[in-house]
Amino acid sequence: MKKHRFTWGGLYLALVLVILYAPILYLMIFSFSAGKTMEKYHGFSFQHYTDLFADSRMITIVINTLIVALLASLVATIIGTMGALVIKDSRGTWRNSLLSLNNVLMVSPDVIIGASFLIFFTVLGIRLGFVSVLLSHIAFCIPIVVLMVLPKLNELSPTLVDAAYDLGASRWQTLSRVILPAIAPGIFAGYFMALTYSLDDFAVTFFVTGNGFSTLSVEIYSRARQGINLEINALSTLMFIVSLLLVVGYYFISKHSGRRNRIVAVKEGDAQ
Repeated sequence: MKKHRFTWGGLYLALVLVILYAPILYLMIFSFSAGKTMEKYHGFSFQHYTDLFADSRMITIVINTLIVALLASLVATIIGTMGALVIKDSRGTWRNSLLSLNNVLMVSPDVIIGASFLIFFTVLGIRLGFVSVLLSHIAFCIPIVVLMVLPKLNELSPTLVDAAYDLGASRWQTLSRVILPAIAPGIFAGYFMALTYSLDDFAVTFFVTGNGFSTLSVEIYSRARQGINLEINALSTLMFIVSLLLVVGYYFISKHSGRRNRIVAVKEGDAQ
């Protein structure tokens, strides 16, 4: 039986987790408080969740947020998957250039990206609102999908593709029946990650949203500036649970992908 020894690394990790999750837990606990402030807990109650679901403006904003996130993630997944395929087939300087361009939105500060999109839409005369938010979310979700799909393409055995061509499959048949099914876990993982980023984004959305259209992150910020309202706690709790479910979904997809790759490797070894 193994004994768990004390390590400074473990203590540091525990401290980091406490610092990160203690405020979230504090917020979630007070979302079930019967009081109206976070100064003192006044007993268990679902009143703030009832108020949340009775708030027609908030329900509309939730629907807007989900529509933007689902559409942006879907489009970004399609474009990102095609981009990963292009990068995979590229060589040398061209490949490095594409990877660098893909990583620009990943390493750039969100404030800079949001301001750039604002200037871009203003110059083109695009009205700030649903379209500007959707296009912005698609843009910053594409690199995420590429980074999720590209490792799966690199893990794909070239012998599978060569075997498909040797058996007379066309380029489209090879793509649709061999490559895409093999990298499906990476595609789904990219979609879930893009969905999470889109749901949680604030900085970029704050710049490109207009009057009459808002998302959850922007609305929470606006209401928080007006004063503490435990309805925000209830909404934040639901958002956290949704994000957590997406992360768990990504974990199981990655786990399934790893098990599948090991099975394929074993079969290839037996065949050799």
